[in-house]
Amino acid sequence: MDLSVRWLSDYVDIGDMSIKELCSGLTMSGSKVEKYETEGSEISRVVVGKILDVKPHENSDHLVVCQVDVGEAEPVQIVTGAPNIREENIGDLVPAALDGSTLPGGVKIKKGKLRGVASNGMLCSLGELGLTTHDFPYAIADGIFILKSEDGRELTPGMDIRDAIDLNDTSVEFEITSNRPDCLSVLGLARETAATFDKPLNIKEPAFKGIDGDINDMLKVQIKNEKLCSRYCAGVVKNVKIAPSPLWLRERLRASGVRPINNFVDITNYVMLEYGHPMHAFDIRYIKGNSIEIRNAAEGEKITTLDGVERTLSEKMLVIADSEKPVAVAGVMGGEYSGIMDDTVDVVFEAACFDGASVRTTAKALGMRTDASARFEKGLDPRMCMPALLRAFELVEELGCGEVVRTIIDCDTHADTQKTAPFDPVWINNFLGTHIPEEDMIKYLEKLDIKVKDGIAYAPPYRIDIEYKNDLAEEIARLYGYNNIPQTIIRGVASGELTPEQKFSRKVMNAACALGANEITTFSFISPKYFDKIRLPEDSVLRKTVVITNPLGEDTSVMRTSMLPSMCEVLARNYNSRNAEAVLFEMGNEYLPGGGELPEEPARIAFGMYGEGYDFYSLKGIIEQLLDIVGAADVSYEPCKGVSENFGEAPAFHPGRCAEVFAGGKAIGIFGELHPETLENYGIGVKAYAAKLNLPELMAAAAPKTYKPLPKFPATTRDLAVVCDDDIPVAHLEKAITEGVGKILESVKLFDVYKGKQIADGKKSVAFSIVMRSHEGTLTDEQADSAVKKALKKLSELGAEIRA
Repeated sequence: MDLSVRWLSDYVDIGDMSIKELCSGLTMSGSKVEKYETEGSEISRVVVGKILDVKPHENSDHLVVCQVDVGEAEPVQIVTGAPNIREENIGDLVPAALDGSTLPGGVKIKKGKLRGVASNGMLCSLGELGLTTHDFPYAIADGIFILKSEDGRELTPGMDIRDAIDLNDTSVEFEITSNRPDCLSVLGLARETAATFDKPLNIKEPAFKGIDGDINDMLKVQIKNEKLCSRYCAGVVKNVKIAPSPLWLRERLRASGVRPINNFVDITNYVMLEYGHPMHAFDIRYIKGNSIEIRNAAEGEKITTLDGVERTLSEKMLVIADSEKPVAVAGVMGGEYSGIMDDTVDVVFEAACFDGASVRTTAKALGMRTDASARFEKGLDPRMCMPALLRAFELVEELGCGEVVRTIIDCDTHADTQKTAPFDPVWINNFLGTHIPEEDMIKYLEKLDIKVKDGIAYAPPYRIDIEYKNDLAEEIARLYGYNNIPQTIIRGVASGELTPEQKFSRKVMNAACALGANEITTFSFISPKYFDKIRLPEDSVLRKTVVITNPLGEDTSVMRTSMLPSMCEVLARNYNSRNAEAVLFEMGNEYLPGGGELPEEPARIAFGMYGEGYDFYSLKGIIEQLLDIVGAADVSYEPCKGVSENFGEAPAFHPGRCAEVFAGGKAIGIFGELHPETLENYGIGVKAYAAKLNLPELMAAAAPKTYKPLPKFPATTRDLAVVCDDDIPVAHLEKAITEGVGKILESVKLFDVYKGKQIADGKKSVAFSIVMRSHEGTLTDEQADSAVKKALKKLSELGAEIRA
């Protein structure tokens, strides 16, 4: 938003306040200034000159020598070749750049000679002053700028050209946030200025006299989509006189970054800038049937907009139409024949309020974002339609460019509700860390036209962003002064520490890295075909997935219910890239459809490895070390043989080299060698191993490390060899020994497994070293032998007998 400081001064008396002070104050109160620029700042020593004499150049056919009165004791001689400077121009006023002057673009003018004749300056054209014929319609583009007195001002020789043509306003550019569409206007920024500097605000209600007549005899208006158009106001101006706008109006538009066109177009732009509410003017001749409908476009309906481009509309777009066709795209741009022509006689002015989301999507779909759409899409207040229309009629009468019909059409369907927010001074002070008295808070809010009554703050209609008490806190803070708010330590219940789950996940991750695995990250969405690659049966519960509504493709169409396919994909990619070995892990989530609206997302850690020197026991060793690091208690392993009630991924593993992990009596994971068919499906030409652990169950089984004092009494060791069936796991034997020996057991370690001639077929010899120690005294041989006998009894229950 570009703001003319001269225009601002109409509503707020900023006196002799410097531009830096104005910009700094507004920025600190929340209206961020990007930059400011004074018109004509690059122009110096250019004055109004009066042509006293024009004579042909003695050495040129196209040059003339002028004597110019520039307000000094003697006239200045200037040579020019402009085609519009001849003897008949004697007495005309022109811009004269004197010796040592500067022009826009860094151009410097020095005295010199042209074809042997001295020239002590230059007569300037519009372009050389950085202007166009839109700024001064009476001038010509390819000649010297012949000045005319406008707005009753007197031009005298020697007068600074910037004062002569009003090229001395200052324009301030603001960055307006999307929640403050009211500040996309001069009035909005005037309110901010008045509140910031505690100045009175001088805004008058617009009014016009008008002529007798009933607009309903000239025009009919009907809103067919009240959801997308909440208000439509229209009025008629008869016997219009199309002409350039006066200098003061053209100058304000130029300072605001808008090109002047003619008085009626300029009035609509002027009101949009002043009130922040876009308007449009239609030539009533081109409204067929004298009827206006605000409706949705028909699918494929076409309109040629004011920029001359034919556009195809969709049924979701809102248009303003006559009885035959669309004449404007609502909130975006008018149609080709809806504008003001040189021969226009009667004009319809409209001020409407359209749905912001609809305008935004329409403008984006048509690829035409305009000043109007930029305002509508942020959300405007329907109550501003009528004041904007009245202001336009007021300007029409002020400029004397038409007769306004006194009656107005007002189709108003909006709900006249007022934005409110709870006013809680104690909460606001706690929120801001301040001690602002309640009376001062109310004073700050009243500066912004926010009224407080019975603990409720009532926002003015143009403040659509006031809804919650923190909105009030922001308003109070910016007027109180952010620089006046003391620095305080953040108060409340928030603490800057990790949750127990986060701490545990980091501990697991660090342990996996320490054990030599490299972390990977894969997508959480996969292809349903992945389940076939890991050999899942058709009735597997893991095939019941969360389907993505708008997937990137079939390969990413469902959320994964197992991390195993993702790990296998990465192992295959490494193998096919000829990496000799890989030890990988990934921490992530699986997505399991549950009974609620959202799926369950349990955390998992997956491992994968292949390469020379890695086997089933390498992976088992990593898992054992990981469980030891996190302090998992009561850990055991059970073969699953390709079938598992706890893990649907079991078919992906080799049936004879796969095991489940238990901790605390619950299944927490599965690991093993991948099935040959799984390896073939992924194109992995070597043995590969994978594992998956459930982190919630692992965390539940984990316990903090405990420490014991160094033993005071010696240990007693016994070696024990038993013969048992070959299919009995060694872990079962260790468990029987542990239960038999009881609390004096310090450790039991396997040191030999033998199958041979001395052992019967289907049997194996397993030898353990048992270390026993008592913390109450030295163990006797009788106590140690008794404990071993109890262990043998437990072993016999498994069919294990002491080896002879």
